[in-house]
Amino acid sequence: MSSNVVLARPQAAPQIGYSSLSLTVGNTPLAYVSAPFVPGGGGFWAKLEGFNPGGIKDRPALHMVRRARARGDLRPGGTIVESTSGTLGLGLALAGIVFGHPVVLVADPGMEPLMCRLLTSYGVRLEIVTEPHPVGGWQQARRERVRRLLAEIPGSYCPDQYNNPDNVDAYAGLAHELLGRLPHIDTLVCSVGTGGHSAGIHKVLRGHFPDLRLVGVDTIGSTIFGQPPRTRLMRGLGSSIHPRNVAYDAFGEVHWVSPAEAVWACRTLAARQYVTGGWSTGAVTLVARWLARTAPEQSIVAIFPDGPWRYWNTVFDDEYCRAHGLLGETPADEPDELRVPGEREVHRWTRCANVTDPLADTR
Repeated sequence: MSSNVVLARPQAAPQIGYSSLSLTVGNTPLAYVSAPFVPGGGGFWAKLEGFNPGGIKDRPALHMVRRARARGDLRPGGTIVESTSGTLGLGLALAGIVFGHPVVLVADPGMEPLMCRLLTSYGVRLEIVTEPHPVGGWQQARRERVRRLLAEIPGSYCPDQYNNPDNVDAYAGLAHELLGRLPHIDTLVCSVGTGGHSAGIHKVLRGHFPDLRLVGVDTIGSTIFGQPPRTRLMRGLGSSIHPRNVAYDAFGEVHWVSPAEAVWACRTLAARQYVTGGWSTGAVTLVARWLARTAPEQSIVAIFPDGPWRYWNTVFDDEYCRAHGLLGETPADEPDELRVPGEREVHRWTRCANVTDPLADTR
């Protein structure tokens, strides 16, 4: 196995009855990341979902819309309304074009200027909430605006990415792409936001590899795994609510990563391997690198949700990173440890092998 990046992109098979535009989604490359980025002779496979037109969430956007149409929940020409931090918005813009639906998306002031311009260029009507919800932050504020829009727009439909099981099922194809390339997988490393891709990929792979270990990667300040809610700089992973698509019982461990640590991973990976991405990719990379270093004999797969392009004015912008204190911090060689997720609030890369549903005692 080469110590450098190895890219492999299988050919997509023709599918009858599908728009040619939708066929651009899937069959993304697989890269092997090892020395010099991973010391000690180990490495990990990275699934480069940034090679989809809009990123990893092109998959669930197309699938959720397709299934909603089949059930009659979304009528021909009906309007799609959803909350987004960016990547799902690109996928829904694609689905709207493929299936002929207007798309209205609700975002917040943290959405990058490039993402705003792309979405409106793709014909999306973009609404920006101006104040965070006092309890659920920007995420809850966006969802409440979505509810109002659904009441105002006749025949509109919300995919509800946080709780829709179609979001989970959409990732079966990605799992089968991995099965077609790798004879065995010991560990799957996924960022966690809505919980869709970690649950969906794991569900399929576990049927082939019963001992598969699922490692979740969250951001500091996220409530998903029982930490207190805080203002979050990183977008695309983490949450201020508790999505029901998160398969808590599937995770063997969870890691929280800080923005500065994710920036270090993104930039170092780019300089040494020529593959990289944004916040989620950086966080996942840091964890997968550690796992590969501590267990070099294992087959580890990390999901990179998108590429670097939308992060030109954040992760890869020195002025932005200096303003937020994100430069000059090299992560520790090992994560800090928690016995239980709520033991204390974390501020740097931290690991917990006891994963529980924070709402388990309140439902």
